[in-house]
Amino acid sequence: MRQLTNEGNQKVDQIANQFGVSRNAVLALLDALVNGNGTMAQFSHPELGGSGQWMKGGMTMVGDMFNYSLKSQVDGICNELSILLMNQPFVQQNTQNSQQQVSMFVPSQNSGGGNWWPGDLGFPNSSGAQNNIRYAYFANIRRLAIENGNRVVVYDTLDHQIGGFSQQQGGGSSLTFTSQYGTVVVDTLPVISDSHPPFQSIKSQPPMNVQENKPDFYVPNNPAEEDIFAKIERLAELKNKGIISEEEFNSKKADLLSRL
Repeated sequence: MRQLTNEGNQKVDQIANQFGVSRNAVLALLDALVNGNGTMAQFSHPELGGSGQWMKGGMTMVGDMFNYSLKSQVDGICNELSILLMNQPFVQQNTQNSQQQVSMFVPSQNSGGGNWWPGDLGFPNSSGAQNNIRYAYFANIRRLAIENGNRVVVYDTLDHQIGGFSQQQGGGSSLTFTSQYGTVVVDTLPVISDSHPPFQSIKSQPPMNVQENKPDFYVPNNPAEEDIFAKIERLAELKNKGIISEEEFNSKKADLLSRL
């Protein structure tokens, strides 16, 4: 959470008194809105019904789903905070509303603005968190940043028009998103950068028998053969990730080996 200015603290206290909630409840929503670029919030606070979600001009969801009074309360707080955030220098949709010129936060000393994603990405169109994973979506430059632990991976979203995110069931740590093509696993997108690549690599995988009549320790004799084996290893990666099927892998592998 960014450090609040005196004006920022006064505004938080004012909103807490206005809506009859604690200062901590307002701060929880403020933190969620900062992560959501002032237009959406995913929060969790017992005073606000537990886990919930708010979207500017959209739905408000709280844990106590039939408590319409609480929904109205959360919506009112988020709208007030959203208006204030629109005038902060780190928010992309800066409206410069002369009636709301309040410096909420102490200026950050780093170029990244204190955000967890790479600073050259700018400001996301949407961001949020799913359990231990955080995401930030940059629609204009077709980039998606995912933070899992101390690892930040930036993906190319290609021509996907992303509408929402969810985490895979069954204990997996990968996110999925919905686009015009349906539900898509984030890990199938091309990787642009990786701050901390996982230890597992092609070399750590079990040795492959590159051809029936050649042992596992077969050494290529020329660059052309090395290129073929590199392609086979890449195909093995795609198969292990579920991007291609076993049949597709075997077919392509046989085609490549036939060129030796």
